[in-house]
Amino acid sequence: MKKIFRKYIPDTETLRRNRWLAPFADWLGHPRLWHLNRHSCAGGVAVGLFAGLIPGPLQMLGAAGLAVLLRVNLPLSMAVTFYSNPLTIVPLYAFAWGYGRLVMPLLGLTMPPGATFHAPHIPDGAGFGGWIRALFDWVMALGEPLLIGLPLLAVTLAAIGYVTVLGLWRWHLLRSWRARAQRRKD
Repeated sequence: MKKIFRKYIPDTETLRRNRWLAPFADWLGHPRLWHLNRHSCAGGVAVGLFAGLIPGPLQMLGAAGLAVLLRVNLPLSMAVTFYSNPLTIVPLYAFAWGYGRLVMPLLGLTMPPGATFHAPHIPDGAGFGGWIRALFDWVMALGEPLLIGLPLLAVTLAAIGYVTVLGLWRWHLLRSWRARAQRRKD
C-alpha cells in the first residue's frame, strides 16, 4: 500500500511549482505531512475525525490547518473528513446532541423544557441559499446540547480513531513478523 500512495504523493518541488500552493510550500514541504508511519497516519485519522464535525464547508481547511500544525499526514487527514457528508450529518448531529444532553447535568446545566431533537425541515424549491439558511436555523434551534456535544464527540472520535489506527498498525506488524518467522522455520 505504501508504494501505491507514494506514487501519488507530491514532492516539495511540485508544491513550489504550483502557483496556488507556492506561498505555503515551506509549511507544506515538511516531510512528516506526507510520511506514512503509524504516528503520522494515526494523527491524520484523528485530525480528520475531529475536523469532520466542524460545521459548514470548512472541514477540509480545518483538517489541513490542524495537520500542518500537528505535523501529521495531510492527505489522510483531509480524506477522513468525508465521513461527515449530507447522508451522515443528521445522525452525527443527533448523536452529538444526545451526547451533549447526557453531559449537561455533569456540567451543572439544565435542559430547556420540551427540548427534543428533530430533523431539519428544508422547504421544496428553496435553492442552495434556502438550503443553507434552513440548515443554519436547524443547528441554532438545537442549542446548548449540540454546542456541548459537537466538540465532545469530535474529541471522542479523534481519540478512538488514533488508538484504533495504532492498534491496527501494531496488529498488522505482529502478524507480518509472525508470518516472516514462520516462513524462516519452513
